[in-house]
Amino acid sequence: MTTFHDLGLNEALLEAVKDMGFEHPSEVQEKTIPILLEKETDVVSLAQTGTGKTAAFGFPMLQKIDLKSRTTQGLILSPTRELCLQITQELKNYSKHMKGINVVAIYGGASITDQAKAVKKGAQILVATPGRMQDMIRRKLVNVSKIEYCVLDEADEMLNMGFFEDITEILSHTPDDKSTWLFSATMPKEVSVIAKKFMYNPEEITVGSKNAGTKNVSHEYYKVSGRDRYPALRRLADAHPDIFSVIFCRTKRDTQNVAEKLIEDGYSAGALHGDLSQNQRDMVMKSFRNKQIQMLVATDVAARGIDVDNVTHVINYQLPDEIETYTHRSGRTGRAGNQGVSMIIVTQSESRKIRTIEKIIQAKIELKKIPTGIEICETQLYSLAQKIKNTEVNKEIFNYLPKVESELNELTKEELIQRLVSVEFARFHNYYKKAKDLNSKFEDNPSEGVKHNKKDTTRYFINVGERDDYNWTKLKDFLKETLEIGKDDVFHVDVMESFSFFNTHNSFREKVLEKFTDFQLNGRYINVEVSEKGPRGRGGRGNSGSKRRSYNKDGGSGGYKKKFKGSRDSVGSYDKNKRRSFDNNPDSKKKERNTSSSRRSHSGAKSSYGPKANKPGGFGRRSRS
Repeated sequence: MTTFHDLGLNEALLEAVKDMGFEHPSEVQEKTIPILLEKETDVVSLAQTGTGKTAAFGFPMLQKIDLKSRTTQGLILSPTRELCLQITQELKNYSKHMKGINVVAIYGGASITDQAKAVKKGAQILVATPGRMQDMIRRKLVNVSKIEYCVLDEADEMLNMGFFEDITEILSHTPDDKSTWLFSATMPKEVSVIAKKFMYNPEEITVGSKNAGTKNVSHEYYKVSGRDRYPALRRLADAHPDIFSVIFCRTKRDTQNVAEKLIEDGYSAGALHGDLSQNQRDMVMKSFRNKQIQMLVATDVAARGIDVDNVTHVINYQLPDEIETYTHRSGRTGRAGNQGVSMIIVTQSESRKIRTIEKIIQAKIELKKIPTGIEICETQLYSLAQKIKNTEVNKEIFNYLPKVESELNELTKEELIQRLVSVEFARFHNYYKKAKDLNSKFEDNPSEGVKHNKKDTTRYFINVGERDDYNWTKLKDFLKETLEIGKDDVFHVDVMESFSFFNTHNSFREKVLEKFTDFQLNGRYINVEVSEKGPRGRGGRGNSGSKRRSYNKDGGSGGYKKKFKGSRDSVGSYDKNKRRSFDNNPDSKKKERNTSSSRRSHSGAKSSYGPKANKPGGFGRRSRS
């Protein structure tokens, strides 16, 4: 088996390797280090997060720089402050037996003056985030005109975060004859553009398949209703008593909300996102590394700096906007040879994305059921028994045992065990004894396997969805009974959180639209209109001739309101970026348009959501972290 000595590292680096307990190089290190040491060449290295890429470029750079010169010779660009600091610390660990080395971190959220002073003392290697680096170049606080080596670490993530122009500007100040080493987990088109623009005939090193996930991670997903997403998260956590996890949310707001809920419910949790100060981030990460925090809720951007080897689970509370980002998320677990699990919580409407992810990671994602309350109670009971059995006795308690024994003397062995276990077990049993089955309404939709000629069918929009307690079976039964047609005459039923889509044959089109003209159910208008494309075509709603009413389940605010023009059979389009106004009284539409209101409007202005609606129920955009 290959050793670090076989790779050609010098004695100072080998001594550091020995101190850190490394025995054998990882695959990416074994393939990359010899090439970078032997040649002055550009390299594109594709490997998953957690495979040792930092050492793959760190060792060669440290060995090749001139320690006698105080000129900046190496530049490493990373997407986030956390990753920047992590790389800096690792390089310092690698070089602790090298005299005269100076590695400086440059990142936002800290004093630019202090960083400039550190650079002025003579920094052979700079590790920087693109934004702060560009700022310091503009102020002429750093000089990168003589660098010999440039590393773009996590290149795909830097470009995904919008740093293309920053990177282009920074590299324009560097020599053309430098060696550029690009490291990435995936190879999207944007990374290819960077490689072609700034690299000359690069050697490509691939560990595994391009964009594929690590083999040490198993993947599974769970289908739930939109309103059951958080209860499902709790069950997954309770079903794994020793879980040490990273939970991913799409936005900073959701990240903070989920973390606060977990803390309120008694879990050891913390939030990591862009709205935290650098000091707050450092405190959270320190607590997580020390396992004082068991569940870290993070955004994709903030999580780029997480380098913890013993993460047991990654939980995708929400799927990322860019499906390729899933590869980075799952790479947070299964590191350093450990096994890990990546879990995905999806709604029925999101489940089709699973197939796309499988193609990207080239692995099967297994559908599993959310554990029932009884199963969780059993798991927790056995876990408690194991903890009691494996607990080391603290000798300090011996002085107190006589008094404790006298207090418990009347109890038999069986009674003592029962009461001891009940102390911890009771809280789970009380919570789950009447808990519902979160899986009950997600059977497979048999109509998915039936092919219909699109030219002979019509796609419809209807303003009811998951939050009205509909799944595809309930909605299909409702449509079948209301329209008085056969069960096979309604198909391709897709239920979203606040609305749904369904298909019928063209011959039922008039009947459907006629039936749902001014149709009311329990005092609420149920509206159906022709859709140009449903979610299957990624299009929007179309126009129908029936008058639109805003809808409201309970008579308060909430729902949709839209004015339509044209005949019933005309098909229009729907602008998903516009907000909908809310009103349950059709007679007040005109007044609603002419007066300002605290309700949401078509202006697209950012709305606030109350405690019972932590995310919008259908349309509009939120800020991304």
